[in-house]
Amino acid sequence: MYTETIYASETEERTQALAQHLESDVEEAERVIDNYLVLTDDEADKMAKQYIEDSICFFNASFIASHCDADIPQEAIEAIQEKYEASNPILLKLIKDIDYFVEDAISSDGRGHFLSSYDGEEWEREVKGTTYFIYRTN
Repeated sequence: MYTETIYASETEERTQALAQHLESDVEEAERVIDNYLVLTDDEADKMAKQYIEDSICFFNASFIASHCDADIPQEAIEAIQEKYEASNPILLKLIKDIDYFVEDAISSDGRGHFLSSYDGEEWEREVKGTTYFIYRTN
């Protein structure tokens, strides 16, 4: 699981970014911040990568097959997905370049698809020269 230390000054900036997004005051943003992820670009990339790696078994079999090292047919990927409840480790081993897989998945669906369980959206706000990306989670 991706984790990173966030300092108090960064928390204030994140709250300000959320307040901008919600077009509200900081107090309102503080009340609802638990329903959002407010991340830097690097943090969002890392978190999206972790989410994708943890959920490969739910990807379209043809998408996975297109990223496999060998010519593994889509039907074989489907069989692995159906037969094994915990197929992620197997599928991860079949993918030739996980970084390219993640990049391709994000370019196809956007980071919001993976990080915003509420609506799949990503919003961007800048506070004190830092750009924050906002995802609603519930």
